[in-house]
Amino acid sequence: MRNKFKSVLKDIFEFFKTLVFSLLLVIFIRFFIISPFSVKGKSMEPSFYEGEYLIVDEISYRFKEFERGDVVVLKYTNKGESEFLIKRIIGLPGEEIVINNGRVLIKNEENSDGFYLEEDYLFENIETFGNIRENLSSDNYFILGDNRPNSLDSRYFGPIAKDQIVGRVFLRGYPFDKFTLFN
Repeated sequence: MRNKFKSVLKDIFEFFKTLVFSLLLVIFIRFFIISPFSVKGKSMEPSFYEGEYLIVDEISYRFKEFERGDVVVLKYTNKGESEFLIKRIIGLPGEEIVINNGRVLIKNEENSDGFYLEEDYLFENIETFGNIRENLSSDNYFILGDNRPNSLDSRYFGPIAKDQIVGRVFLRGYPFDKFTLFN
């Protein structure tokens, strides 16, 4: 009887040890590798809609640079209030961004005359309003929402620093019929 009791106690201890280890692993993954994000607002339509549930990769960008077109979550602070925004990276460090006549022109080392950004992810006939010329420093990105008329983005608050970026969207988990794994 005594051996059976010891065996049960040993099983209970092993169960709790596994439970604590699993919980610590989940907490580590949640706070350092990936995090959930729920889309709020219409600024990224038609790519992302309000209520969609996304998973954000918080670690890989520490080992490689962001690319034009990456959709990221960033922490935006205004007058002491912080909120998380989802936006698309348009301009990369060291580039010049010119918004004029409803289009986005990008100038960089490879294209000193510039090239117009082709954006097939936008609603048809959407123009990028503003009259902006922005030279990005070595640590800054220019971001825009896909629904340009309804987006608070770099046209209003300027470029963002890399350390404002939480991570890159890599999975849409909900709604289930729109499940998508992004490259």
